[in-house]
Amino acid sequence: MALAGRPDPRSHHPYYQDQAEQPSPRGPGDPAAPSATARSRSTAHPQEDDVDLEALVSDMSASLESLYATCSMQSETAPLRQNGQHTRDPPPPSGAKPAPPQASQAPQASQASQAPQASQVPQASQAPQASQAPQASPQQKVQRSQPVHILAARRLQEEDQQFRTSSLPAIPNPFPELCNAESPPALTPGSLPPTQVTTAKQDVRVFSEDGTCKVVEIPVDMTARDLCQLLVHRSHCVDDNSWALVEHHLHLGLERCLEDHELVVQVQTTMASESKFLFRKNYAKYEFFKNPTNFFPEQMVTWCQQSNGGQSQLLQNFLNSSSCPEIQGFLHVKEMGRKSWKKLYLCLRRSGLYCSTKGSSKEPRHLQLLADLEDGSVFSLIAGRKQYSAPTDFGFCIKPNKVLHEPKELRLLCAEDEQSRTCWMTAFRLLKYGMLLYQSYRVPQQRKASLSPFSTPVRSSVSENSLVAMDFSGQTGRVIDNPAEAQSAALEEGHAWRVRSRGKRSTRMNALGSQSPLHPSNLSAVIHRTQHWFHGRITREESHRIIKQQGLVDGLFLLRDSQSNPKAFVLTLCHHQKIKNFQILPCEDDGQVFFSLDDGNTKFSDLIQLVDFYQLNKGVLPCKLKHHCIRVAL
Repeated sequence: MALAGRPDPRSHHPYYQDQAEQPSPRGPGDPAAPSATARSRSTAHPQEDDVDLEALVSDMSASLESLYATCSMQSETAPLRQNGQHTRDPPPPSGAKPAPPQASQAPQASQASQAPQASQVPQASQAPQASQAPQASPQQKVQRSQPVHILAARRLQEEDQQFRTSSLPAIPNPFPELCNAESPPALTPGSLPPTQVTTAKQDVRVFSEDGTCKVVEIPVDMTARDLCQLLVHRSHCVDDNSWALVEHHLHLGLERCLEDHELVVQVQTTMASESKFLFRKNYAKYEFFKNPTNFFPEQMVTWCQQSNGGQSQLLQNFLNSSSCPEIQGFLHVKEMGRKSWKKLYLCLRRSGLYCSTKGSSKEPRHLQLLADLEDGSVFSLIAGRKQYSAPTDFGFCIKPNKVLHEPKELRLLCAEDEQSRTCWMTAFRLLKYGMLLYQSYRVPQQRKASLSPFSTPVRSSVSENSLVAMDFSGQTGRVIDNPAEAQSAALEEGHAWRVRSRGKRSTRMNALGSQSPLHPSNLSAVIHRTQHWFHGRITREESHRIIKQQGLVDGLFLLRDSQSNPKAFVLTLCHHQKIKNFQILPCEDDGQVFFSLDDGNTKFSDLIQLVDFYQLNKGVLPCKLKHHCIRVAL
């Protein structure tokens, strides 16, 4: 079935031209190879336009079958590249005969056996076909014209386009060593600098005298001194080494000042949930190192062995572990589990607190152990009369560290006076801690000595020993050596100052016709309320409690409003561990109000001048004003 007179349009395609120009290398037995008659016909009539359609269709179908078998075999065995396409074997060298696919070997073998019967092809016609080595094999042409999976290729192109940003410049890799195959990207143990060991921290709640609270996160190894310095820095207070951290047990009615070397977190583990820490002043913390005779009466201190030096070597004997000091005397002891108190003769030694079962005998057979020093701490009673029915107000106790809530296990004691109680409590601290107390006492002095003279702050107040009377009436000043002349010069200077201040007094009036709030008479009546030593309207009992809490040392004072006279004030002062009160009365002179402590003999325009004067001069007071009670809000 050939169509004459019409050329075939597929004859112009390059593929079909190539197929038409190059003979097929298939054997005579290959069904896809054209027959010798067809080849001879095509060569005999090259100019004919008639095309054998049946031969062409059979040739194309055979080529497609071989192509399908080759693609399926390569897709099953060939590995994938990184972009998802099949890897292809390199083309065979020129002259080598490509191996036919395995799937078509069996039919080819059967057809090859029948080839002599089907058509007798001369050997001469096969030789030129075998000798045509430069021509490419049909399998290579099939590989070159293999179809591509369009969906897979488009998907790869879309993914490649998604990860490629053609609008941005290429950024070089800043860490090429991490991408190197020789060196692993993981960091070696020695590549990083050594890090410091992080210490555990814990939150601590600290309260002030006015009830304010501050939560501080501290390490577990922080001492009480370090925490006090931290609170002083955050509260902008003056660090005079007199601040202390107080362990307060409200439900037990006990409190004590922590030693500077004690660990705060360790002490907190022995406290109940109702207990808390207080931040306050304690001027008597190391006062016994300065005045030991005021703390240890001679009749209360004895020695098991002969000691040399007497009172001068008192502290050295306490700090020396080889010595055997004793504190002895009568105390009221509360019986365990009962409300009754019994007066016994007690003896405090390094081994513990003992009581005598027979009068004041200290024989070993008459001594009975009451408390151990290592297992407990000494506390002062806040309200001993009300809570424990104590016979006096000078109670203290020895609290074991394991006791949290039960007051039955407390060893409650009561002294006759404040000096006796202070002696027992101070001796307890010295016998338990020893040299640790002295080292803590020496720390501020060592820090002060290590500072250079240029870094030492300027003193705000000057001692009266460095002040002298001067006369500046002439051209040059001179020192007044005569005390009578110096006193008269001071009186004249004071009178002249009052006249100048009275002449410069402002008489401005405000719109309502009253004096201005900044008028000198109004200012002198209220300026003292800005000072730390003024505590306003508090009772006598409250002032005494504040003095006791901040240490019964000589010169500790505060000022408050008088309860009996609304225009007067009261000075509360501690001297020899006793609290005394002095009334400050207003007096008028030439229409001006002054304040006096000695019935008008010494007058001051305001309370600030009065305090400054008695800080330098003893006057009618038993001692100078040295320390003032202060309350700080955290």
